[in-house]
Amino acid sequence: MTQRPRIAMVLGDPAGIGPELIAKLLADPATAAQADILLIADRDEWRHGMQVAGVDIALRETDTLAFAGDDSGPRLYHWQLDDKPAYQRGVATAQGGRYSLGTLALALELADAGKADAIVFGPLNKSSLHAAGMGHNDELHWFAEKLGYHGAFCEFNVLDGLWTSRVTSHVALKDVPAMINRASVGDAIDLIDQALRGAGMARPRIAVCGLNPHNGDNGAFGREEIDIIAPAVADARERGVAADGPFPADTIFLKVQGGPAQRQFDAIVTMYHDQGQIGIKLMGFSRGVTVQGGLPVPITTPAHGTAFDITQQGRADLGATLQAFHIACQMGSNRAAR
Repeated sequence: MTQRPRIAMVLGDPAGIGPELIAKLLADPATAAQADILLIADRDEWRHGMQVAGVDIALRETDTLAFAGDDSGPRLYHWQLDDKPAYQRGVATAQGGRYSLGTLALALELADAGKADAIVFGPLNKSSLHAAGMGHNDELHWFAEKLGYHGAFCEFNVLDGLWTSRVTSHVALKDVPAMINRASVGDAIDLIDQALRGAGMARPRIAVCGLNPHNGDNGAFGREEIDIIAPAVADARERGVAADGPFPADTIFLKVQGGPAQRQFDAIVTMYHDQGQIGIKLMGFSRGVTVQGGLPVPITTPAHGTAFDITQQGRADLGATLQAFHIACQMGSNRAAR
């Protein structure tokens, strides 16, 4: 790592396991020392998260939305909703969504001003966000709007160094074929190539999935592989991207088993949500990370959800949150160096 990054951090939905996970993360001094961290949170929710996690961390509180700029440890910027609600636990609520969006908006403000190198957030709940008035299908589109970003972007999922992305995401399956075209496939390939380079990989090896069963079986089950996906892969190779495919989706994950040294590819581009999500979550649900790819600032979070069924029990697994932090540090330090 070439430069100590500035990480803006938020707890996520207070009804879920996010506060507990962030408390467990910052309880390890060696982990916290890897970045200049500003935690944006309601101090009462932070204290509650520590209580659930069974840890006690004395964060210095600051009245300004700014990083310490030294090695004195993480700082807390206190922010709360005006009505100071008593948050319900283990259920989706508008109050939880408002709190999530409010703290994230401040983190994005720092990033947009060039004062934060990356953002890490605890798990969100889409029902809470929508109840709070978020009009987008997911938080990724909300992030783009807040940052005023109009380029291509995509949600990446990362597991033990294996990255996946998709051409379409949170849309009905019946709408997917119309959204698969040479440009959209090419954008997805380029986005994950750029993200992996931003994470420190010099020449990522990228596999691209087909859309249809058996890769269309030479046109018997559809021609998207022949007419769209293969030409998009060829275009990417002409741009200098190490892309290959299309490959049948039901076998591509066999080529990425084992550690980085055993894998044939570093990343997989799929055509729709479950085509990649099922495979990577089966490989390691508790360690997966979501990276909001293509945006001007790296934003990461654990790929699992708010886990309302185990919230307040102190047994949430830190693995994915820790990996999200490490990826944010790597991408944030590379961004700062650039």
